[in-house]
Amino acid sequence: MARWGSTDFQQLKRLQKKMEKLQSGDFEKFCEEAAKELAARLLGKVIRRTPVDDGVLRRGWTVQTESQAQAGGNPKDVKAYAESLIVTKVGSMYEIEVINPVNYASYVEFGHRTANHAGWVNGRFMLTISEQELDAQAPKILEKKLVKFLGGVFDGD
Repeated sequence: MARWGSTDFQQLKRLQKKMEKLQSGDFEKFCEEAAKELAARLLGKVIRRTPVDDGVLRRGWTVQTESQAQAGGNPKDVKAYAESLIVTKVGSMYEIEVINPVNYASYVEFGHRTANHAGWVNGRFMLTISEQELDAQAPKILEKKLVKFLGGVFDGD
């Protein structure tokens, strides 16, 4: 007859509690924090890439924040600003909308005709290029955050 060995059921119970913790709202919070970090990085990239000219276009980049929704204005602290971003969950995706409400932003982004309609001014693709850069960097950023998150769940007893 085969010997099956011994089992420590306390370890299985601890694993079950850790899995329940992972399944609870902690993962939802993790996803929101990851979305906020990616949006803050995108905002930083697009602002640096935007031509200055009179500065209106560069200052126009924004996202909806809790402070804007409630009282208006942006916090001075960058970390507080990133944490105040409003995250919308659509299906299984977390979204933060980065916008520039300046009326000529799309013309600078994608290009436009000259004033006399004789030529074409090429677009600067500030947001497009910034999104592509972030898409390339996102897996590493998210992997680091996920390793830290899972380490907190499974290392702590």
